[in-house]
Order: sequence, then C-alpha cells, then structure tokens
Amino acid sequence: MEWIRELLWGNGIGHSILILSVVIALGILLGKIKVFGVSLGITLVLFVGILLGHFGFEINPEILHFFREFGLILFVYSVGMQVGPGFFSSFKKGGITLNLLAGSIVLLGVGTTLVIHYITGLPMSTMVGILSGAVTNTPGLGAAQQAYNDVTGSASETIALGYAVAYPLGVVGIILSMVFIRYMFRVNFDKETEQIHGEENKQAKGAIPMSLLVQNPAVFGKSLGELSSLLEHREFVISRIWHNDTHKIEIASANTVLNENDKIFVVTTEKDAETIKTFLGHEITMDRKQWIPTDSQLVSRRVVVTKSELNGKRLGDLQFRKILGINVTRLNRAGVDIVASPALTLQVGDKLTVVGSEQSVAKVGEILGNSLHRLNEPNLITIFVGIALGIILGSIPFSFPGIPQPVKLGLAGGPLIVSILISRFGYKYKLITYTTLSANLMLREIGITLFLACVGLGAGKGFVDTILYQGGYAWIGYGFIITVLPLLIVGCIGRYYYKLNYFTLMGLIAGSTTDPPALAYSNTTAGNSAPSVGYATVYPLTMFLRVLSAQLLILFFFS
Repeated sequence: MEWIRELLWGNGIGHSILILSVVIALGILLGKIKVFGVSLGITLVLFVGILLGHFGFEINPEILHFFREFGLILFVYSVGMQVGPGFFSSFKKGGITLNLLAGSIVLLGVGTTLVIHYITGLPMSTMVGILSGAVTNTPGLGAAQQAYNDVTGSASETIALGYAVAYPLGVVGIILSMVFIRYMFRVNFDKETEQIHGEENKQAKGAIPMSLLVQNPAVFGKSLGELSSLLEHREFVISRIWHNDTHKIEIASANTVLNENDKIFVVTTEKDAETIKTFLGHEITMDRKQWIPTDSQLVSRRVVVTKSELNGKRLGDLQFRKILGINVTRLNRAGVDIVASPALTLQVGDKLTVVGSEQSVAKVGEILGNSLHRLNEPNLITIFVGIALGIILGSIPFSFPGIPQPVKLGLAGGPLIVSILISRFGYKYKLITYTTLSANLMLREIGITLFLACVGLGAGKGFVDTILYQGGYAWIGYGFIITVLPLLIVGCIGRYYYKLNYFTLMGLIAGSTTDPPALAYSNTTAGNSAPSVGYATVYPLTMFLRVLSAQLLILFFFS
C-alpha cells in the first residue's frame, strides 16, 4: 500500500497532478451550484484548494510555484487576446466617460485600502490580498504575489488568505451596490429599456445598405471612377446598378456610367449616408432580393479569409473588381460589419460579402482560402511568441521617482500588455492572431483554474487559524467596505451627473470589478445587451489598472 501513500501524500509529479486535478474538478463542479441565483463559478476551485490544504494535502513548493505562475500567464495572455481588438476603440465617444468612471472606482478602491491600512495597521500584503478579493480580481492577486516574491525573495500566504476571505462577500457586495442604486434613483426598467433602444437606433453602424434613385443632373454621364474622386473622403461602395434604359441589373465597375433614373445599390456608413443620398438622388424602397433576380447569374456570398499569407494585405491590392469583375461590399470582423474600402487591411478570420457571377465568387473563395477548418487550427506560434515577449517585457525594470526599487510589470502585466498589442497590431507584422472563441476560452479556463488551485493549496494550512485567531473575520468587513464604497460613490455620480442608463451602469460596475457573476446578474436583470456592452467597454482598462495598482502597492511598501 506504499504506492497509495506516495500518490496521496508524496512529493512526486504524479501526486502533484492528481491533487491539482481533484481540486480543479471538484471546484468547477461545486461552482455550478447557485445560491439566490448567483454562483461563484470557478472561484470555488480556490476554496476547494484551501480545504484540501487545510487537511494536509500539499504539493512540492517548486512544482506548486511553476504551475501557479504558468497558469497565471496563460490566463492573462488569453484575456489580453480577447479584449485587445476593442481596447483602443473603447476610448472613443461615450467610452471615455465610462472608462474615466471605471478608473475612478479603481483609484477609490486603492485609496480606501490605504486608509484602512493606516487605521488598522494591517500589513500591506494582507490589504492587497483583501483588495483583490473585494473586487474579485484574480490577476491582481497574481501580480501582487509575483511582485512580493520579486521584492522579498519569498512568497506571502497572507495575500492569498486576504483574497480568499474577502472574495465571497465581494461578489455579494457588487450586486447589492447595483440594487441599492436602483432603489435610490427609483429606476424604471421600461423607461431604461426604451432609452437603450433609442440610443441603438441613433448609433452609427459599421456598414448600412441602401437603394438610391439617381436624380442629380451633376452626376449624369459620369463614371463611378469619377464619382469616387468627387467623394474621395466618403466611405461607400456601389455594388450593383439597374439601368433605366435596359431594365437590367449588372455589377458596378469603375467604368460604369450613371444616367437619370438609374437605380444603384450602395453600402456606406451612417455618417456618410446623408451625403451620398443628397449627392446622387434620393433613397427608394427596394427589397434586397430584387437586386439579384432569379434569371440573373449574380450571386451574393460570404467568403472567409483563411490564408495566412493574406494577413495584413490591403483589400485594394487584390484588385477583385478589375480582374474578376466582382464587388466586395462589406467586411465582417468580430461580428461588426465594415464598409469594404480598398484601404482596408485584411486579417485571417475576416468574412467578406462578395457579389458577382458564380464562377467569379468561387475564384475569390480560392484566393482568400474560405476553408473553415483552417480557422479551427490553433496558431501556436503567435501564442508562444507573445508569451515569450511578455515575459521579457515583464522582466524589464522601470525606475520611477519616489520608488526606491525599479518597477517590473511581472509575469501578469507583461504578457497582458503584449497580448493586447499583438491582438490589435499583430497583422501588420504578419502574425496571425485569430483564435476561435472556444480555443481562447479553453486556454483561459485552464490557466485560471491552475492558478486558483495552486493558490488555494498554498494558503490552506493557515486559513482557519487566520479566521479564528488572527482577526480574519474583520478582514471580511474591510473587504466589504472596499467593495461597496467606491461603487456607490461612482455609481451615484454616473447616474446623477452623467445620466447613464441604469443597464449600462450595471455593466460599468461589473466591468470595473472584472466580476463575471455580477455581469451574469446584470444581463439577467436587464434582458438586453447593454450591461455586456458597458462591461466590455471598461474591462480592458480596468484589468490593466487592477494588475498595475496591486503591484505598485507592494512595491511602495516593501521596496
């Protein structure tokens, strides 16, 4: 029976993987249980790890350290790949206000943490753990632990203990803050829903189709090439034309001449639609199916870019209209339609709407790839190149005035920043950044579960003693204050001064705490996508600030 003892309480690789697997499997299983409609999800992996650690199940410290850091790297890198494409665009228009409010929540949380630290005298390592748990931010926990290890050369169990103690009530506190604001401002869901619908109708869309009747004498007899020169600063594509004299529909080309009462099918942007209509004639009601009559050889297809050599190429360089006589009217990227202008840069995974003859469209498919199974193949080179660059960036010391020791982005911050940059700009350097949602989710979940299991096992031995004998019950209260106070202050400001829609505000609150359970509650309550939009708008910046602030607090107080 020696082999059983070695397997359960030994120090080997088999023992380590067995314990981690049991912790992760049990944690995920228990995390599906809902209490009052809210579940803690994979965070239960942390508490199962604490429980087994308390009962003496341990892993070799070096193996534990490796799995914890590697899991953290996988998690933050996949998060960066997911949010990167929208990171910079999130600062446009109303996103600036939302991000400023979310940043204020982060700063108020840090300020509240400092006040409690000076009043109570609790070590900053403990307070940073409580802060990370109170705002349910696991990467911040990882960044703090890594920064503490870099500065002191040893690990701190109190960081993980503070996180574990504050986390459960942190989830509850976020949702309670939403409920409090709702009743304080007497929110009427019907009015909020009506407002959201009104805003959606006003919002500029990436690409809109419309049918026009040509009636401006100034364009009679002009070719589409000449028209493009006259409207060179406008985004539009004239896809098809119905000739008034022949009553036939054909693909529009640069040499196509416009005449009085011709009908054209145009794809443009919301901001340019009025200009195009005014310049050419007026909009008419014409069903999309009428533009491809049954006796016509024209077809409309969506073709997917799957050839890696096209990554970063401009659409105009392929000269589809000139060589094949087809029109590319729209490009769909990450679910958003974009007007297919010649200057548009292609990326693997883009979906092009192509109009032309069956043979020509088939040829376009051959050129672009249009092989969906290729998209299912993971681009491991980009992932590991990005991780390597992230480790290098995270290891570079940066000196700042007032901080005695150079600051490092660490194993959390470095890969996060690199993954955001690669996912946004990698195509310019021929890096294929496309990853299916399921592949990204798998990578992220494996990383976070490994990290949480290791943190729980490492903190389990002292968890009960901390709660019962070291004042850990007070940490719960401190965490609740850190959770609720910034949310209520900024939430009230957002609602009262900025007149934010309540559903958007719910997404802002969930995103500023990077809390998926709170987002799930918001989506269920709202019954629309507004919370998800608010969450996605502030999530990238908030995640970055949470990771950075946790590190800076450790460096300020332990350097």
